[in-house]
Amino acid sequence: MTQTNEYMGGENFDLRDILIRGRKMNLQNKTEFFDSFLESLLSNKQMLHLRCITSAADRTVTVVDTYTGEIKDMLMFGSNNYLGLANHPYIKAFVQKVIEKYGAGIGGPPLLNGYTALHRELEERLADLKGAEDVLLFSSGYSANVGLVSALMNNEDLVVYDSYSHASFHDGIKMSGVQAVHFSHNDVELLSQTLERTESMKFKDRFVGVEGVYSMDGDVAPLDLIVPICKKNNAILIVDDAHGTGVMGNKGSGTAEHFGLEGKVDISMGTFSKTFAVTGGFVAASKSIINYLRFFARSYMFSASLPPAVVATVLAALDVMEKEPELHQKLQDNINYTASCLKQLGFSANNLTAIFPLMVPSGINIRDASFEFHQKGIFLNSIEYPAVPKSQQRFRISVMATHTKEDIDRLMEVISEIWKDNKPEPQLDSSKVISIDNKVLFN
Repeated sequence: MTQTNEYMGGENFDLRDILIRGRKMNLQNKTEFFDSFLESLLSNKQMLHLRCITSAADRTVTVVDTYTGEIKDMLMFGSNNYLGLANHPYIKAFVQKVIEKYGAGIGGPPLLNGYTALHRELEERLADLKGAEDVLLFSSGYSANVGLVSALMNNEDLVVYDSYSHASFHDGIKMSGVQAVHFSHNDVELLSQTLERTESMKFKDRFVGVEGVYSMDGDVAPLDLIVPICKKNNAILIVDDAHGTGVMGNKGSGTAEHFGLEGKVDISMGTFSKTFAVTGGFVAASKSIINYLRFFARSYMFSASLPPAVVATVLAALDVMEKEPELHQKLQDNINYTASCLKQLGFSANNLTAIFPLMVPSGINIRDASFEFHQKGIFLNSIEYPAVPKSQQRFRISVMATHTKEDIDRLMEVISEIWKDNKPEPQLDSSKVISIDNKVLFN
């Protein structure tokens, strides 16, 4: 292990360095190398991953301090529990009743013994929410994306996707072998040009992949422009609406509803790990597509069904969304207030979504700043390179309906204390170069 110490301690050392150097090592050296990296982070008070939370997920949580072992109260601004449903009394009571009837688990995949009346009810409820004919449930949002892409696409198809698409979409592309082209983030002109240029090529199908709400920037795909482009070019549109479902639109149906396009998206993917605050995912589409996916999406076929408690949680959450629309309004009020406060501090912010990127200027070490937020009782997630380019490292603020104005004021106070006179750097534009081959292209 002593051979790896020379690489430790530098603020520019990151996970990409681990991967690059690790390729030349055997398993023992590689893991020892990584152990040394983690030890260095701990000794420098720069290791705040895997913080142990000892309370229910809510606007405030209790957290075991990594360095002192003490339990401290923190304001939670790092959770995707947008409507505050994770600890809602109606949902907890509903889940307890369902467990009494259905038990704790199922012990099998959906095509065999894992399909219950509870699962079917949730599929129907979600189909209604999304304005689709049918829905398929997956064990995670990741498996939903991987399953739908790998099942529907092959090397005789083309997928044109936004360069900010989620890792699960990238992995589905790799598994399917589909011809892949990316376009610069939200560049609808380039998307249109790419579809026009590839129209004469002999592809069986052409797909377009975008996200309703992008998790790193909190901006939205302009579906009002993208849907007509896809229709004009006979392209099949897939919208990953993981962060849009429950947040966007008047009733929380998602980003399509926000643009008045309910039922106009060919395939919509969603997850239960954001607004619904549990785990699992789903795909909403025509009944024919869903029937096909049931038998050809390997991540569906070969995964155990979601346990009754998870299905019950989502069903109860849908009840709450219908019966308590004020939660959605409270979330929007908090989004507006947070955006206004950030603008007063000199940050750019939109008031469309519950995600606010806090770009870290070059004068601030993101790991040191993360520890300062922790010390001051603010739970934030730091997003480092290589998850984002080095010039775009950030903290990601996630706002919930249950936050109070006093919570948000405290967050702004702490940001001001840490930033002092530093100003965030502007976000760089993505490259507009595209190419077509059998490989996934990354910026």
